[in-house]
Amino acid sequence: MPFQPSEPFAPARGLASPHAQTIYASLVRPTHAPALKRERWELPDGDFVDLDSFDGVTGAPHVVTLHGLEGSSRAGYITAILRGAAERGWGATAINFRSCSGEPNRLARSYHSGDIGDALSVMKHLRQRLTGPLYAVGFSLGANVLLRLLEETGDHSPVDAAAAMSAPYDLGVCADTLDGPGPFQRLYRERFLRTLKAKAREKLRRFPGAFDGQAMERARTIRGFDDSVTAPLHGFRDATHYYAEASSGPRLHAIRRPTLLLSAKDDPMIPAATHPRDVSANPHLHLVVTEHGGHVGFVAASAFSPSFWGEAEMLAFLSSRNAGARPG
Repeated sequence: MPFQPSEPFAPARGLASPHAQTIYASLVRPTHAPALKRERWELPDGDFVDLDSFDGVTGAPHVVTLHGLEGSSRAGYITAILRGAAERGWGATAINFRSCSGEPNRLARSYHSGDIGDALSVMKHLRQRLTGPLYAVGFSLGANVLLRLLEETGDHSPVDAAAAMSAPYDLGVCADTLDGPGPFQRLYRERFLRTLKAKAREKLRRFPGAFDGQAMERARTIRGFDDSVTAPLHGFRDATHYYAEASSGPRLHAIRRPTLLLSAKDDPMIPAATHPRDVSANPHLHLVVTEHGGHVGFVAASAFSPSFWGEAEMLAFLSSRNAGARPG
């Protein structure tokens, strides 16, 4: 049976617009988390990712979180999952992608929307030591990473169930949407570019010649940054090649674990035309698309006493899975 939300999403009073949902959620989500222990996970290529985690009761589920572009384990949407896991007696591990934990990573390369290797390494590590189900949730860029991981691992996925919020199924269209006209698009774009360029300058200082620094400085768009930095650092010919290889939308048929796909039609960064149209051919997919919600928003109740419907439904979906057996 397809997953049905416990209640329909109704935007908080006064926050019905997509930009209000997106911006308000990013500003007001609580960021307190359960007591976390930090572990540095060494990667096969000599780099590392930092993990923030806590254990659940023996045999309980454990949920892995993947944050969005330039996010971290401190993002409010991540800490909401961590709190929800703790309330259920589950364990949790929040992955900080390379360069996102507050310390630069060791190599010239960093992270990107299609980079599944680091998350897969962590998940396999957790799978070996856990006795209960392993779940995963991803947001925005992290949602795309999670879906690509599920697509590539298929029947051998280390996770038992997953949930993806505001996934950019078509990275090229989403980049061009962020690069489009209007004050809000400029706000989102410049917010991302500010930290991406700061990290890129530090990379170039440590690794001269890793990419064209002048082209990076000239870039005023997400596509321009990906052309000048993301693509050359990660082995792609250009941004178009990167987007084609990394987009999760064309490969959803390959997923073999129960997976919630949660999106809003009014997402200002992800056009509704890019959402999956019909997932009935893959019984593992559970598509929930709301009229409102913005990008990683889904703020309900009221502006003065908000509730965060999206994270609650992701946790409800995972709670509803009977995925106790380890995948083959």
